[in-house]
Amino acid sequence: MKEVLLLKCGEIVLKGLNRKKFEDRLLGNLRRRIRAVAPCQVEIHQSVIYVWIPEDADGDAVTEAVRRVFGVATICRAAVCEKTLESMQAAAEDYLADRIADARSFKVETKRGDKKFPMTSIQVSQHIGGELADKYKHLQPDMHTPELTVHLEIRTEHAFVHAGPEPGAGGMPVGANGRAAFLLSGGIDSPVAGYMMAKRGLELVGVHFFSYPYTSERAKEKVVELGQILTRYTGRMPLLIVPFTKIQEEIRDKCHEELFTLVMRRFMMRIAERLAVQYECGALITGESLGQVASQTMPAMAVTGAVCELPVFRPVIGMDKEEIVRIARKIDTFETSILPYEDCCTVFTPKHPNTRPKLPKILEAESRLDVETLVGEAVAGTERIVLG
Repeated sequence: MKEVLLLKCGEIVLKGLNRKKFEDRLLGNLRRRIRAVAPCQVEIHQSVIYVWIPEDADGDAVTEAVRRVFGVATICRAAVCEKTLESMQAAAEDYLADRIADARSFKVETKRGDKKFPMTSIQVSQHIGGELADKYKHLQPDMHTPELTVHLEIRTEHAFVHAGPEPGAGGMPVGANGRAAFLLSGGIDSPVAGYMMAKRGLELVGVHFFSYPYTSERAKEKVVELGQILTRYTGRMPLLIVPFTKIQEEIRDKCHEELFTLVMRRFMMRIAERLAVQYECGALITGESLGQVASQTMPAMAVTGAVCELPVFRPVIGMDKEEIVRIARKIDTFETSILPYEDCCTVFTPKHPNTRPKLPKILEAESRLDVETLVGEAVAGTERIVLG
């Protein structure tokens, strides 16, 4: 039986004169994501996107690919049939056979998009519902809390039968709102931050700071794996691996211990911004959560963010660890994030970090370092890996 996915577009329908720009971006993202699974035709009519599944394709795989595309609010996997009562009834019995067998109560809901169809929506629902009740004696009509709702949609060229919508990824199409660089560590928070901003329509460029030999190749592989998991939602993404060893050694040798982390993070922000400009990004993204660690107090974030001209987005800033972990589990990054491989943020960690830093003291510490040369060398030595 021929199948189609009927996708509703969520926030996009609220757009005005620029709505087509968002729809075109979503269609492009869908086609790229589905192409790896099956040669589906993707088109849009009256704000409904149709993904036509070839009969020899894996419908489950197509549906799973679509479920991770931001911009899709709901997904209906439906059977395609002719616009006759006989065809719609036969399709309902065949396509929903397992659900009909398991249910004890039901109702039929009809949407008549084709106003030329000779029966009203209520008349169609009553007719098909009556036929199903007569044939399946275990099914009891229930208009309020049915176990099964048989959905019929009568549109211009075809009718569709399905068991109701499932939630899509929501949000905005990736790339519809620009591009941003996000600092990807090996921890739990930063992949969640990247995911959340991709959901708001940002195309991502990952930036990871690598301090070999203080951090191992396994730690680097862990970050690459995290980035690869994120591409299930973001699509293709460059990951920039920044050599950070020399900078950390210079900080260790020339700065007071309590300032190690703050000076280090200021270097990270400078380098990330330099790379962001190269990749035409309009913002930086971090996984900072207020008060979670010493470098994420309000004074500390003010000091580290002071080196940036680009806006810094911190989508998990007001979330507690439990909330962040819940999202990490949902997007399948949690188990990788907790693998016991160190990252550069754990190198030379001070025993008593300064949680209420003053900018003049930080500037005095940085005056002992050749900041511009160190940043330039790190940017020049950056390795680029394309994921997805």
